[in-house]
Parts: sequence; C-alpha cells; structure tokens
Amino acid sequence: MMGGGMMGGGFGSFGLMGGLIGLLFNIAIIVGIVLLIVWAVKQFNRSPGASSQAPSANQPLSAREILDVRYVRGELSREEYQTRLSDIS
Repeated sequence: MMGGGMMGGGFGSFGLMGGLIGLLFNIAIIVGIVLLIVWAVKQFNRSPGASSQAPSANQPLSAREILDVRYVRGELSREEYQTRLSDIS
C-alpha cells in the first residue's frame, strides 16, 4: 500500500467539506472587498451638503419648481415657460 493510510483523496485532512468551506470563505472575502469598494466610491463621489439641499419627499414643490420641472421635461416651450413665469412672479 502506498498511501500510508491517508484516505482524503487529495483534499487534505478535512476532505471534500473542508475544500468547499474554504472556497465559500474565499468567495465571501471577495464579495466583502467588492462591497467595501462600492461603498467607498459612493462616499467619495457624494457632494458635500447634498443631503441638506435635497427637497424632502413630504414637502410639496413650489409653483416655480413645478414650472421648472415641466420646462426641463419639454412639456412647455420657451415662450410658454416665460409667460407662466411672469404670471407667478
């Protein structure tokens, strides 16, 4: 007999389960590193004070803000925008 009593089949002393656990652990480490990088990029790309300038979801828009949004979306022509802007000013 040549194996010297070792029956692991090339997976070390833990057998197949040890190899699978090691593989899952390595995958978890890689996923953790990727998530950390994504979080860091989001933190560094965020403009300072952006959260204080963003309108609250519960706060209604003013007439000027609604008019601006409609103009940007292309719902109003330039002339309509200027006419309505002068109406609300």
